[in-house]
Amino acid sequence: MQTPEELTAVPSVDAADSTEIQTAPEPLDGSETEAMDIPVIEAMDIPVAERLDMPATETQTSSGPETLDLTNRPAIEFPVPLPRERHGPARVLALVNQKGGVGKTTTTINLGAALAGYGRRVLLIDFDPQGALSAGVGVNAYELEHTVYDVMLGTEVGIREVRLPTGVPGLEVVPAGIDLSAAEMALVNEVAREQILAAALAPVLDEYDYVLIDCQPSLGLLTMNALAASDGVIIPLECEFFALRGMKILVDTITKVRSRINPRLTVDGILATMYDARTVHRREVLQRVVEAFGDTVFRTVITQTIKFPETTVAGTPITDYAPTSSGAEAYRSLARELVSREERSSPAAPTQ
Repeated sequence: MQTPEELTAVPSVDAADSTEIQTAPEPLDGSETEAMDIPVIEAMDIPVAERLDMPATETQTSSGPETLDLTNRPAIEFPVPLPRERHGPARVLALVNQKGGVGKTTTTINLGAALAGYGRRVLLIDFDPQGALSAGVGVNAYELEHTVYDVMLGTEVGIREVRLPTGVPGLEVVPAGIDLSAAEMALVNEVAREQILAAALAPVLDEYDYVLIDCQPSLGLLTMNALAASDGVIIPLECEFFALRGMKILVDTITKVRSRINPRLTVDGILATMYDARTVHRREVLQRVVEAFGDTVFRTVITQTIKFPETTVAGTPITDYAPTSSGAEAYRSLARELVSREERSSPAAPTQ
């Protein structure tokens, strides 16, 4: 059994060890690529939601020989969720990873749009001072009088006064700007400073089915607020070795928040992003993650596509910009999987 330190240690490769590096099989596009030595990862003690067994409502996608999905597990087709006649209370989900550039903002925008496409009311919270989520839905936060910064500082401005509609029906956003970067310093001496966002969200939870919080790439006070306000966490994880190194720190942080601040907090799932099946390295990383975390890893995998950068420029989700693209279908699949998991965990809850 490896220790947590051994799990996240960077493997050293010197000249003497160079013969142990695997040779990659022929990639799909014929380009050359090499495999890296990916250490075996053992499962961490992760607070997972208790709803990860395969439900009867999901079906195998093949009637013949078993078909495997990109995670190398039996392929499953998740049912299209029924639209809801009434909404709320919302399930609050924080998209967290202290490593930047792993697809948190892209996932928040497009998962939210996909959920809205299935009849859910969704509120996006831009909790990153860079304001990428706001820009990604066509909102210029620098032209606004109020942002989430004003909500966090305890002014008379609330979520209802700050939220804005997007071009997607059923999808609204609470924007952020660079001023949010000063919030951590301003709140450092506040009483119950980790609970400020939870208190601000409480009055509007009955108006939505989901609240998705796009966190900044750090584990500071803003992220602690997001975790304290959330029911669950989605961890976008780039299929790259160095993205694995911070997993232990992140899981330890979630565990501490659960034990000290928010006992209902669970990990809803780990989402593999930026996946390219042509590279041996990314295939190996994904396989190691699945072996370590099992069904905590979403079966949906977000593959690389040029459409994602284009949607950022257009200021619209990929489900609207390129609805027939592989990226749009991937996020619709993720939305179906997420709703399916939630309904399995709360069978008594109304679904329509």
